[in-house]
This record gives sequence, structure tokens and C-alpha cells, in this order.
Amino acid sequence: MNLKKSLLFALCLALANIMGAQPFSYAFHPEDENYSESCTSIMVGKKASTDGSVMTAHSCDSNYRTWLTMENRKKYNPGEMEPVYVGALHTEEPHDQRNLVKKGEIPAPAETFAYLNVAYPCMNEKQLAIGETTTVGKRELRNPDGLFNIEELERIALQRCSTARDAIKLMGALAEEYGYGDSGECLTVADKNEVWHFEIYGTGKVEKDETAKDKKKVKPSPYDKPGALWVAQRIPDDHVGISANIPRIGVVDFDNPDYFMYASDLKERTRHMGLWDGKSEFKFYKMVSNGKPFSIREYYVLNKLAPSLGLKRDADEIPFSVKPEKKVSPEDMFAFYRETYEGTEYDMTKNLLVEVPRRKIDAQGNTVNYTDTICPVSSFMPADLRSLLNKLEPNSVPSNRTIAVIQCSYSHVTQLRDWLPDEIGGVCFFSFDNPAQSPRIPIYAGETRLPKGFDVCGQHRYRKDAAIWSYRETNRIATINWDKTRHLLEDQVAFYEKAMMDQNKVVEAEAARLLKEGKKEEAVKLLNNYTEKFAAATSKTWEDLRAEIWNIFARGL
Repeated sequence: MNLKKSLLFALCLALANIMGAQPFSYAFHPEDENYSESCTSIMVGKKASTDGSVMTAHSCDSNYRTWLTMENRKKYNPGEMEPVYVGALHTEEPHDQRNLVKKGEIPAPAETFAYLNVAYPCMNEKQLAIGETTTVGKRELRNPDGLFNIEELERIALQRCSTARDAIKLMGALAEEYGYGDSGECLTVADKNEVWHFEIYGTGKVEKDETAKDKKKVKPSPYDKPGALWVAQRIPDDHVGISANIPRIGVVDFDNPDYFMYASDLKERTRHMGLWDGKSEFKFYKMVSNGKPFSIREYYVLNKLAPSLGLKRDADEIPFSVKPEKKVSPEDMFAFYRETYEGTEYDMTKNLLVEVPRRKIDAQGNTVNYTDTICPVSSFMPADLRSLLNKLEPNSVPSNRTIAVIQCSYSHVTQLRDWLPDEIGGVCFFSFDNPAQSPRIPIYAGETRLPKGFDVCGQHRYRKDAAIWSYRETNRIATINWDKTRHLLEDQVAFYEKAMMDQNKVVEAEAARLLKEGKKEEAVKLLNNYTEKFAAATSKTWEDLRAEIWNIFARGL
């Protein structure tokens, strides 16, 4: 590399993560092969967890709304209808109607459950929880005439169901009856006993024959109206599964209802659409996609949990789920969502380490010369910067989609426990922005309100009243020189993670006592106040860190 190129390369390194302050350039870069990969969901069965809980999770790694609320129960009159919307993923506040379009309506239930309403609704008061990843699938399967987008199916399931199986049956039935109009999706649906991997796709747009002379004589086909292709596969209780934007369900066992559920006309529909010949093995992912059923995230997680299996990244298939060699705790899940593969062969910054000469004065006043290894660039660099570095020095930055990404809107790990009252048995460990840089905040299934600022989205513009910006602003400036600042954030993430898990035990014990004594209102107030105070403490810490980081840069360090 000549001197001019070397200087430019060094300048790029210094500026790399300033460019990373553009949180969505990576997600939507049209020349980036990973641009459509926008979520990760990990599932843990009750016998695979350290305490017998069931877990599901979700990272919303794209430009979707960051406001969230606790939605209370609703009652409907007999014969009343419930509207179904599109556009809820991009509203700025709960009352914002600018992006909402009423697409249709369905019969309303007598009463609904309360639920935690994030962009992709995630938990209700009965310890039913849902994670999400977009799997896209074949373009020709999408039919925009279908009534339901995935987030509305999630909302309705949380409002009406208390178990994973009932939620899957309801979502599947509604999509079949009214049509599924979204791209391919995976929902990881869990309750306090089990967790399922649910994939759904449209049935393609039907082209009507407008040349027929007598349309009244044209016999209608049951496949003329939008429907849904869906399959759900249960994660064995002693296994862990993962969905990371790729269809994963393989051979469907139609004779095993304890582990498989599917659309009522799945075989007939797939034959009619030319996706299956009716004779060969019924392998679902091959029908709905054109690729293999995993990429680096699925491989990395499953291989790390079960290394003795010797999984290969270049294999055509890897197991749908694995039995972990060491049981999984919530803290293990938090760590997975901070993962950037640092120190492994998949580390995107492994070729960007630079040795620089240093000197210091020791305690005796002597000058000591030494060599330091630095890497001011983080794996959170955007695609444009990675492209530039690879242009200057080919293959200097490999492209590996990490689990923690800078374009993350929010993430959650949700734990469900059958030995506790529902109000405290279900807990959503929620995090704004990049999960490798932000703390987690506990939100319990029995809560009725969230802290101030949680109901304001921070995606449309910079808003100090949006809770996310307390964390995002600090996280972004920290990446200007990650070597110098990462310990500040990472130490506080670790501190609050331990504090949260320790304090949760105390709060849960007190809430359980109140519930046992019939003092539900007091228990709910306790949970509401706990989340509010914990969120306030982390927000204040991240604001203080912001000032400390600016001070580091002001000194030219």
C-alpha cells in the first residue's frame, strides 16, 4: 500500500464510527448483501434453561418505531367489529394516525387481555410472549390483497390467547380466512410451558382472466382469494432454537401434532401453486425460499451452544434446534444479543488492529517505552465505510452479519415462569438501541404503565422527550473511538445487568406476597414504580457517560 493510500486508510479508521452515527445506512444499503437481515430471535425450552423458565427474544434491527406502551384490557359489545390496520410500525406516538390505514375489520371478542405493545407486540398478562424475524421468502408468494400484516396478527393473538398453541391456531386461521398480505415472517411464540417457531407466507396474487366472455360461467376456485402458507414447529423442551431472517422449517411431520401445526389446506395449496409435486419429501423452507436454511447467526449460536456436534458453516443444513451442552440463563441470552464475534475468525475488525509506540513515566520517574495494540473502529461501522476500506485494501473487512448491530431500534429477552403468578412470572428485559451498548430494563407482565418517554418514538427525528435518545446519543458518540470509550459503557451495562437480576428477586418476592394477600393493586404499583426507577437510573447514567466521553475527546485522547 503506498503512502497516500495508507494515510487515507488511517483517516478512514479514525472517522469510521462517526459515520456509524447514521444508524440505518447499514440496514438499507442497496449494495449490501445483508441489508434485508433485520432481526434475531432465540428460543429456549424449559428444560434447556438454568431455572426451568421458557424464553423467547427479539431484536428489531431496522428503522421501526421505538415507542411502547402497556395496553389495558378492552371490552366489546356483541356484534362489534375490531379494525385491522397497516402502518403501525412507523408512527411517532400512540395517538399518531398519520401512517395508519384501516385495511378491514374482524369480529371483536367480548374482552381482551392487556399486553406490552412494542412495534412487534411481544407479551401479554397471561405470560404469552412473541419474538419476530422477517424471513421474506419468494417474492411471488406475497399478496398485498391479504388483510393481515404480521404485527396485527401478533397484537390480536396477545389480546385473545393465553397459550402458544392457541395463539398459533388463531393467527393461522385468521390468515387463512382473511388472507396474509405481508412478506415472509417467523414468529417465535412462547408461553410458560413451551416455545414454537411459526413461519407464515402469502399465497401469491391471483391473476384474474379479464378476457372471459361470460364471467358468470367461470367456476370460482377456492384458491382465488388470498390465503396463507404457514407451518409451526415446536422447539423440544430441552433444546434451543434461533430464527435470523431465513426460513428454517424443513420436513413437516403431518402426523405429529405435538410438534407440528400447519395450514388446513397446506398440501393442496402448495400443489396448486406448483411448490410441491405431491410425491417428494415435504420440505417447507425449499418451497418458500431459494436458499439454504441458515447463515452465520444461526450457525454461530447453535455451534456455540453445542460445539461437540461439529456443525459446519458451509453445510447445506444444520439442525433446526440443538440441546445445549450447558443450560442457558437470561444472562447468557443478554450476552448473545451483545455478540459481535470479537476474537473469533468472524470478527470484522480482526484485520484493523494497529500497533502503535507508546511511552509513559513509571513510579520512579523513568520513561518506559512500550507498544500498544489499538482498534478505534468497531464492528458497528456502516456498509459504506466497510466498502471504502475494502476498496483501499481488498478483503480488509470481511462481511459478517453480527447479532448486535448499530441499526437496532430495540430488543427484548422475555422470560416466562410457570411457578410464579402471571403478574411477575412473565418479564420482558427490554433495551433501547444497540444491545451491545445499552442496559436492559425489566418490564413485568402485570404492569399497567411505562416510564415517561417510552411512549415517544425516536426514529423520525431527534427528540429529547423520546426515551431512546438518552441511550442512543451516548452510544453513537462512544463509537467515535471505541477503544477509548467502550469500557465506560460495557462496565455500566454489566453493573446494571447484575443490579437488575439481584433487585428483581427482591421485587418479585414482595409482589408475590402482596398478590397472595389479595393486594393486587399494591403489587402492580410496586412493579410500575420499580420499572420507572430502574429506567430513570440507567437513563441518568447514560447521560452522565455522554458528558464523560465528550470530556475524553476534548482532551484529545
